[in-house]
Amino acid sequence: MDFKGFNNEDFDVFQIDGLEARMEALKERIRPKLEYLGHYFEPALTSLTGDEMYVHVAKHARRTINPPKDTWVAFADNPRGYKMLPHFQIGLWNTHLFIWFAVIYEAPHKQEFAARFTKKINKIYKEIPKDFVWSLDHMKPESIQHGDLSKDDLLGMFERLENVKKAEILCGYEIKREDVIKFSTEEFLKHVEYVFNKVAPLYKIALNIK
Repeated sequence: MDFKGFNNEDFDVFQIDGLEARMEALKERIRPKLEYLGHYFEPALTSLTGDEMYVHVAKHARRTINPPKDTWVAFADNPRGYKMLPHFQIGLWNTHLFIWFAVIYEAPHKQEFAARFTKKINKIYKEIPKDFVWSLDHMKPESIQHGDLSKDDLLGMFERLENVKKAEILCGYEIKREDVIKFSTEEFLKHVEYVFNKVAPLYKIALNIK
């Protein structure tokens, strides 16, 4: 497809009532764009991490009643799935677009990842840009700006990831829908690439990649 970025109609999909109607619009409008982004960034993330990355576009297949409030494409080093692994995402809520590095609750080795993050707290706190954000729940749109966190705040988030069974941690960047729709294709792709460059070290720390 000829990718021209995202527009207001894409974000408005999340205001369509009913599971079937919203899913149909997601498949028609947004999924082709996510598939494009998946194939576009797969080689870059493979190069950044040193691991072979595979693309996973959200299908929302288990939903039977509630229509999805967000959607995404994920990248992980396993062709069968991504939720159990540290991974990357590009996706949309009604209000904004997100670009994440993510460790979510399904990951069985969260404690090890958290311990490695804690060990590298100084590096992470210093090197993540102040306008990047953290999230503690991938199912909610709320986030916390890195520049608003003390080092102790960040440490508390890593300790929570280590000790709380359902804990998650995501780090990346959010772009308001009104700003996303103004980007040229080239500007948008460059911005995503910049974010992935900044969060790729978290992937390497999590997996102890030198």
